[in-house]
Amino acid sequence: MKENDAAVEALISGASRVIKGKWEFLELLTAGILAGGHVLLEDNPGLGKTTVAKTFAKLIADSSGKPLLFKRIQFTPDLLPYDITGVDVFDPETRSFRFVPGPVLANIVLADEINRTSPKVQSALLEVMAERQVTIGSSTHRPPEPFFVIATENPIESEGTFPLPAAQLDRFMMRLSLGYPDRETELSILEDNPAGRALAELEPVLQEEEFLAAKAAAAGVYCHQSLKEAVADIVRDTRTNRGFALGASPRAGIHFLDAAKALALIHGRDYVIDEDLLVLAAPVLAHRVKFRDPRANGDKIIREICLARLSRIKA
Repeated sequence: MKENDAAVEALISGASRVIKGKWEFLELLTAGILAGGHVLLEDNPGLGKTTVAKTFAKLIADSSGKPLLFKRIQFTPDLLPYDITGVDVFDPETRSFRFVPGPVLANIVLADEINRTSPKVQSALLEVMAERQVTIGSSTHRPPEPFFVIATENPIESEGTFPLPAAQLDRFMMRLSLGYPDRETELSILEDNPAGRALAELEPVLQEEEFLAAKAAAAGVYCHQSLKEAVADIVRDTRTNRGFALGASPRAGIHFLDAAKALALIHGRDYVIDEDLLVLAAPVLAHRVKFRDPRANGDKIIREICLARLSRIKA
């Protein structure tokens, strides 16, 4: 546990050198990554969403000591699916087809402004995000391990965006928001420009094997049966509550539990507590459900459902 605690602490501390004043956000993002999930960052332009992905890509080194393979996909309306997945091209010298891999076959993939492209292109990510593979023709290609996607999107009401379909949203373990920095942090950003200088000087703080060991440790964190039942009940409540038009899927429950285990590890525990579920309920579930009232505060409603279920355990 101590080795894993040190590895996780190094990862979050390294990220905080660039992403200033957002420790809780970095903990949640790290929990999603350690749990083997993909993370959707939704926020207004200019808040550092792209910088977050670049930062984590630099912090983990492969077996040769170099940062993990990082690819950025800038989503635009004219993008085509094979621009992401790769394509078979004809080689005139060998008179045969060879596969040219797309940017999605990397360790860390930044899907930048994912809601700026059409649903057809967005769906090109579905297979690799869920099954860790890309099928081109009759051949299957797998990304290297570790593999995770950090996608960014501007708010849906922004001009020129395509809302992500429910099937796409369900592939993301969490939806997080950076939010604006406080005054002290903003002054620090003006002084240091961390997205420029600090990011350029950032060195890996973790080896690939250390990161994979931390992932394995997170998967092995203990969760009491009563908390597992609470996870199942919270997910089921989103399907029976009259305020919901679409409830969360069984995959949401799996992601919820896995994220709670990873967050427990980040906090130095080898067991899940109810606070882990309360913190994660909205980030894991809110983007997967639809409310009958479009003005509803989804995070608040899901948090209240979680509190109600957890209070029954204590009672």
